[in-house]
This record gives sequence, C-alpha cells and structure tokens, in this order.
Amino acid sequence: MIPELFTEEIKLEDGRVITIETGRLAKQAHGSVVVRMGNAMLLATVVSAYETKDGMNFLPLTVDYREKFAAAGRYPGGFFKREARPSTEEILTMRLIDRVLRPLFPKDYHAETQVMIQLMSSDDEVMPDALAGLAASACIALTDIPFEYPISEVRVARIDGQFVINPSRTELAKADIDMMVGASAESVMMVEGEMDEVSEKEMADAIKFAHEAIKIQCAAQINLAKKANRVLETREYTQAEVCEETEKKVNDYAYDKCYAIAKQGTSKKERAEKFAAIKEEVKALFTEEELEEKGDLIATYFNKSQKEAIRNLTMDEGIRLDGRKTTEIRPIWCEVDYLPSTHGSAIFTRGETQALATVTLGGSRDANKIDLPTYEGEERFYLHYNFPPFCTGEARPLRGTSRREVGHGNLAQRALKGMISDDCPYTVRVVSEVLESNGSSSMATVCAGTMALMDAGVDLKKPVSGIAMGLITDVESGKYAVLSDILGDEDHLGDMDFKVTGTADGITACQMDIKVKGLSYEILEKALDQAKEGRLHILGKLTDTIAKPNETVKSHAPKMVTMTVANEFIGAIIGPGGKVIQEMQKETDTVIAITEDENENGIVEIQGTNQEKIDLVIAKINAITFKPVVNEVYKVKVVKMLDFGAVVEYLNAPGNEVLLHISELAWERTDKVENVVNMGDEFEVKYFGIDKRTRKPKVSRKALLPRPPREDRKSKE
Repeated sequence: MIPELFTEEIKLEDGRVITIETGRLAKQAHGSVVVRMGNAMLLATVVSAYETKDGMNFLPLTVDYREKFAAAGRYPGGFFKREARPSTEEILTMRLIDRVLRPLFPKDYHAETQVMIQLMSSDDEVMPDALAGLAASACIALTDIPFEYPISEVRVARIDGQFVINPSRTELAKADIDMMVGASAESVMMVEGEMDEVSEKEMADAIKFAHEAIKIQCAAQINLAKKANRVLETREYTQAEVCEETEKKVNDYAYDKCYAIAKQGTSKKERAEKFAAIKEEVKALFTEEELEEKGDLIATYFNKSQKEAIRNLTMDEGIRLDGRKTTEIRPIWCEVDYLPSTHGSAIFTRGETQALATVTLGGSRDANKIDLPTYEGEERFYLHYNFPPFCTGEARPLRGTSRREVGHGNLAQRALKGMISDDCPYTVRVVSEVLESNGSSSMATVCAGTMALMDAGVDLKKPVSGIAMGLITDVESGKYAVLSDILGDEDHLGDMDFKVTGTADGITACQMDIKVKGLSYEILEKALDQAKEGRLHILGKLTDTIAKPNETVKSHAPKMVTMTVANEFIGAIIGPGGKVIQEMQKETDTVIAITEDENENGIVEIQGTNQEKIDLVIAKINAITFKPVVNEVYKVKVVKMLDFGAVVEYLNAPGNEVLLHISELAWERTDKVENVVNMGDEFEVKYFGIDKRTRKPKVSRKALLPRPPREDRKSKE
C-alpha cells in the first residue's frame, strides 16, 4: 500500500513554485521532507536522540548537506568513483544552515541531533543551496524535537535593478547583489553575500525583500505539519538544573568584581587571568562537597555574572573591555613586501589580531577546479585562510582544514574577487596566515589580502577593507550599543556579529549572525552606517601603507603574456605527442598553456620570469602561425644557396622558409645565384601566393626593383 503523501506549495512572485512534501520517504527518521523546485529535489531528514549522553553540556548538532553526482547524471571525478568528503561549496551550505538552526534549540537541550540534506535530482536552472535551509527547517517542524519556530533561507539577487528570489545561476551572473538571508517570520537571523559596491540602504532593502519571501515559506511549513497531522507536543528532555540560591551567592560576590575588571581596559591575557582569579575566589565560597555536586552549575552562574557585568558596562557607560569607546577602532599598523621570496606579501595588525597574507601568481593550469553535480568551472582568483592554534595561545591537535577556516576564507575571497581586474592574465592565489587572533581575523585577512595584492602588482580596481561590528541590547529597557571592531570576547557575549567589507564607494561582501530576536531594521541600518565609518578609517591606514598597485610584478614573479592564434595552428604549436611545445618550454624555461575561447580560437599563455625568453617563445609561435599575405612585402634572409635559387627565411617568422627562384632574383638574366645574392644577405621580397604551375609559394625580389627599359634588357641579354 502506497503511503499517503502530504504537500504544500509556495508560489514565488514570478510564477515559479516550490513544493514541500512528506509521508513517503525516510519514514523512520523523526522528520523527513522532499523540497522540489523545477526538477531539483532535496531530501531532508532529522533525527534527535531521546537520551542525552552523560557529561554533555552543549548541543551536538550535525548539519550535513551533500549534492549527489547521480542527481545530475554524472560520475564523480578522479579514480575513486564514490562521493567522499564534502566539497568546499557543500561545507559553505552546511554552515549557512547551521548558523540559523542552532540558536533556535533550547540552550539546555543537549541530545545528539543530525540534520541531513541531500540533492537527489538536479536542475540546471535551480541552485539547490537556496532551498536547503527551507528543507532543514521543514523536516524539524514535523517532529516533537524542541525548536522555537520555523525558519527558512532564500537567495536574493538584484538583476537590472529588480530584486529576485532564488535566481538561476545564469541570472545570478548578471546580478550586482547576491545574498543568502536566513530568518524566521519575526526576525532576520543570518545574512551572507557579495555585492558590487552597493550602498548600505540598498543592502538593507535587499534583506527586507528576502524576509518577506521567508515569511511565506515559514507559514507553509506550519500548514504542512497541520495537513500531515504532525503538530506534536514538544518531547520531554532533561532540563538544566536550576538553583536560585547558588546563583544569587555567585552573582553577589562576582558581579561587581567582574564589572571593575572589565572597566580597567586591560589586554586579553591580563583580563583572562584576572577573571580566572575571581572564578577561583567564587569556588572558594563553596565546600568540596558542594563543588563536586554543583561545580558545573557554579561555573555557569559565574560566566553569566561576568557576561552581564561586561554588557552592562558597555550599555551604561559606553566603555568596552579594552577601554575603547563603542565607535573606536583599535590601533593599526601595516607593512608590505615583508617576505622576500613571495610574489606579494603584507602584514595587517589591528590590536591583538594579526594576519600575514601572501600572493602567488600563476597561469590557467593553476586555476581552482570546481567539479560539482550542479556546476563545473574554475576560479582564477581564490583565497585560503589558515587559523593555527598558536594564534590564540592554544595547543590543540591539527585535524585538517576546519569548516570555520573554509567559511572565513570564502568571506574574504568574496570581498576581494570583484576588485580583481577582468583582464588580469594571472591565476591569483591569496593565503592568509592568522598569527594572532582577538576578534575578526577574517576582516584582517581582507585588509592584508588587499595590500598583498597591490604589493604583487595585481591590477586591483580599488582597495578593500573590512570591519566586524557587534551589538549589545537590553530588551526590557530598550538600550543598545553598536560596537565597532569587536574583540573575541565581545563576539561571544554580544547579540550580533556583523562583518562588512567594501571600497570607498560601497559594500563588496557581508556576513551577519544575529542572536537576539526581533532586531529592528533601525538598529541594523545604524550598524551599517557605523560600519562604513570604521571601514573608511581602516581603508585610510591601508592606502597610507601602499596607495596603489605596483606597476610591475616582482623580478622573481612570473611574467604572463597571452596570444590568440587561429584554431588551425594549435596542433602545430603542440606538435606530435607534444614535442614542439615541450621543446619550447625546455629551451626557454617557460610554462606554455593552450586553451580555446568561445570562438574556438587558441589562447596561448606564456609564463616565465625572463622577458627575453618569453620574447623567444613569442617569436617561435609567430613563426609557426605565420601566413604571408598575397601582394604584401616581407624582409627575408638567405639561409641556403641552390643552383636554381636561394632559400630565404622570413625575418619576422624565423624557421619559415621559401624558395626564391633564380628567375625572380633580378630583371636581367641570372646565370649564377651568387652573382646577385649571397648567404646571410637580407632584402625584401613580394609574396604572390601559390604558383598555379608549381603549386608552391612564389616570392619575387625583382618585383620590387625598378623595371629597366626594354632596350636595356635586350642589350644585357
């Protein structure tokens, strides 16, 4: 018997339809849905353990998103024909979903929870990552798992001045705003995207437009749960222990002391030591038996008092942990050309956050290949971000690239990539090594990356800077404080982490996570305006260090020259088995790559450090591709003497030889070739095309000489 299927439709403004269905697939999961748009289909499931593991004091939430190659009728690339570790793009989608879902579980819910989304069917006109957040929330909405309310995520783009929800990849290529927005029906919770130097108001308008679409999607999830009779009572779970007496005892002792420490404006290390000392004093208020029984609870209450003291200090007195005012930026120092052997390098230090960026220039072979079921392509500009444990004074195992490193690197890449000139001949790789971290190392990466690119001589349209903003609010009193250039501690205890990057003329990228419900657009717009002030201040520090890109690349960096050749010559340049191109590379110490453009012409990239050797490659390729034009005049050199003529070589195409017949040397009768020309002689000839009689190229020297009168010719004969 076929199980009953329950569906709910969401209609977009342009007539496209998103369908959510449940009841047929993955019924042993606690909740499952299929989300469909066009031919794209996503299956989302959720399972949450009914028992919490002993000692678990956080939510072990796993969000997994995968695009199956079979969904697009394709095989995975490489030798191993099975999907393995997630791609960078899949990790970025996982992060987008996680950042919206995680805050909506109760703080004391610590049961193992897994949300898994997979693309089962692909559609070239649908970008499935824009549907994944909807799918994740919809499957949770069908369960008894404790979760505040439905959310959804959409992609909003501005194309030809009009906002569009969930555009296709083709449409997105024409957009000047590309943002993913996550929200509930009540408030925006997450924003991430890239822009083409838009204003703060334009960005806020895009968020508002996306939010209206999300409200409809949230309502659809509730309707689906009702149709499927899955409006369930929230399951019971072991809630966190509460002891008002212990909380009061800890707060009475710790609050004022934490407030005083927060007000001293000390460094991260000194502040941490002082807070740790107060924590030990709090523990001393309790017996060993009490500590054994309520140790975790005491620590929780101390952290709560510390957080409250710091937040109140900022809202009441406008003073921050390091003594700054809310709009003040930490001291900045910068340096370029720090590393002698890299193609470009820069250090950016802001307070206790430091990033060292390097630039490497390469050719088309160095492009980052993207092989997904939904998209195949390559990146000629990409950025990698590394966050080693020593940057925060920690010693911990290294277990490969973390999701955080992938996400922060992607944000910095999006911030900078629009400013790389379209005619940049290089593949450009930026690597950011975070050497110190106390707040917004991703924005330090943007700043260091900008300077390193200019140091490398990359034609950057405009320099880009970035800043991280924070927010502290008090719902009851209505007080709030927007913080510029937040510290790591302020990120942890605040209600918003908002990173924004841009040039002097507009925003290029943003990332926002909001931890408080119902954030007003008034506060959001104030944060954007304050961010602009800080961003421009930081930009001034960058341009004071290096005002514009260096006019040339460094002497040890590769020079890149590109040539366009007719398709018919590609085979000749490569040669049998690659012999010709390999010999050229070996002889000139260059790297030569050949690709085809949209017109099927050959694009030849020549990469090397010695300009003379690059010029030699150009000469060799010109020789191979040389085709003389009928009636044109060319300079030639005699390279071989024969009884019936001279073999000459075109000087502008070395290696291209043609026979100059003895009859075409001069107007007068010529008995011996050497009577007119000798080895090494240089002169001009005229090209007449293919001789119909001999079917060989015909050139003439005499055609360029004055023709003697008929009498002179007879006398000489």
